[in-house]
Amino acid sequence: MLRKIARNPQSRRRKTMQDLRITLIQSNLVWEDRDANLNHFTNKIKPLKGNTDLIVLPEMFTTGFSMNPAPNAETMQGKSVAWMAQTAAETGACIAGSLIIEEAGNYYNRLIWASPQGEILQYNKRHLFTMAGEEKVYTAGAEKLITTLHGWRICPMICYDLRFPVWVRNTEEYDVLIFVANWPAARAQHWQKLLPARAIENQCYAIGVNRIGIDGTEKPYQGDSQIINPMGEEILNLAAADDTATATLSYEALTKTRRYMPFLKDRDGFSMIV
Repeated sequence: MLRKIARNPQSRRRKTMQDLRITLIQSNLVWEDRDANLNHFTNKIKPLKGNTDLIVLPEMFTTGFSMNPAPNAETMQGKSVAWMAQTAAETGACIAGSLIIEEAGNYYNRLIWASPQGEILQYNKRHLFTMAGEEKVYTAGAEKLITTLHGWRICPMICYDLRFPVWVRNTEEYDVLIFVANWPAARAQHWQKLLPARAIENQCYAIGVNRIGIDGTEKPYQGDSQIINPMGEEILNLAAADDTATATLSYEALTKTRRYMPFLKDRDGFSMIV
């Protein structure tokens, strides 16, 4: 007896998806000077028009990793979010990076995702960095963000979240995991080891965008912004340079990895209390 097998149109569409161009901008940041940083990134982004699908900036890219939110915070209607929306529209690429945002009396380390079509999405950093006292001045988030770009499912996170695999775990079938960061040079080895680990265990591309230079607290950063493939192999590393680079993510390579090593289907189920 022949049985008709129902096929998922979404699966067929995803098999023919285009590759994804992602640009990492690794840069020094001017301490707590929004306008200087916006001008700086404007100049770096202008040449990218039409040449990329997604531009990723570091954590708190308008201020540096400041624990002084009151004079530096903006609202969702402020200049920086408007700049991201305008830049996305002008370049034809999505823009992602985190800002200090004030909302309903609370301060957030909030990742903003701006699309060329005018959509603004957000993710509030879940794991606040207690070694810097971040939890004393910012409010933690409680929800992950999964967004789509040209059919790719993308999960953006912020810095310290990298250390927490349960929160990051690929239960939403995402394809790309992104961390925007101000990750200090003193713990660069952890950054270099944890990014490949997150890629391997979640069978996805893992992207980390860090800053360079010395911040207003005299803390040094050495960059190491990179893209890791689902096998844990490095396909791009900016080392310690003030640099901008674009890499193309292969959907064929992603699906091949998942097809020949389908261990995500054996992952443990769990419930999180946040």
